[in-house]
Amino acid sequence: MQNCDLLITNARQLLTCASGGKAKKGAEMKDLGIIARGAVAVKDGRILEAGTASALEAKYSPDQTLDAGDRVVMPGFVECHTHLVFAGNRLDEFEQKIAGADYLEILGDRKSTRLN
Repeated sequence: MQNCDLLITNARQLLTCASGGKAKKGAEMKDLGIIARGAVAVKDGRILEAGTASALEAKYSPDQTLDAGDRVVMPGFVECHTHLVFAGNRLDEFEQKIAGADYLEILGDRKSTRLN
């Protein structure tokens, strides 16, 4: 068994947002990389592995275990930009990206909307 500092277990769903090492585009953005009954192994503040709880519990000997309580475990997203807060939303742009629009198409739509 391999040692890890922390093993997060008992997640009803583990959202990995896995992309196979490439950026997701269009409909691929709907795939959240869900692992049912998932777990996460952590060592030195870094994720070692994500997978099913049964596989990771058999592979790792954790210093500490955190029970997710049958909840969803997902990555935290950090907004690192430093500018004035945008008080609106951009849901329409996100939907366009999922539908396959590229950045320039969305930008063109935004410019034409502002001019009207």
